[in-house]
Amino acid sequence: MTQRLEPGDAAPGFTLTSADGDEVSLDSLHGKRVVLYFYPAAMTPGCTKQACDFRDNLGALTGKGITVLGVSKDKPAKLRQFADRDALTFPLLSDEDLEVHKAYGVYGEKQNYGKTIMGVIRSTFVIDPDGKIEKAFYNVRATGHVARLLKELGVS
Repeated sequence: MTQRLEPGDAAPGFTLTSADGDEVSLDSLHGKRVVLYFYPAAMTPGCTKQACDFRDNLGALTGKGITVLGVSKDKPAKLRQFADRDALTFPLLSDEDLEVHKAYGVYGEKQNYGKTIMGVIRSTFVIDPDGKIEKAFYNVRATGHVARLLKELGVS
């Protein structure tokens, strides 16, 4: 298991391909507050619920100057299907080689139906305008997480 990030740590940089085929880098968002969330797999029930919660609250987040990015190990074509199917209007990024997942400490051992497996640990990070981790949430639940995040960020 890679080391977990803590508030105050520098957010690991990345450049990933979006569902639209565009390159998105953390450096390009310097000066903005970013919610970066990692999810196990596009178009699965829990990941769909979480993505739709972000979609439904996107106006409140962007109204506070917050950019939302979702990251999974899925290929860009699958992310495009996911975005189209569920009308997701924020960038979904592909990290097929799991390098960014590992840099953020969100790939490792986890429990799944009582068994220990290697996989993506559903997690969310708030990155401040200076590129530092403001908040780190590991092992979050798909349902209710966005509401908790909004409360933590003072977004209504």
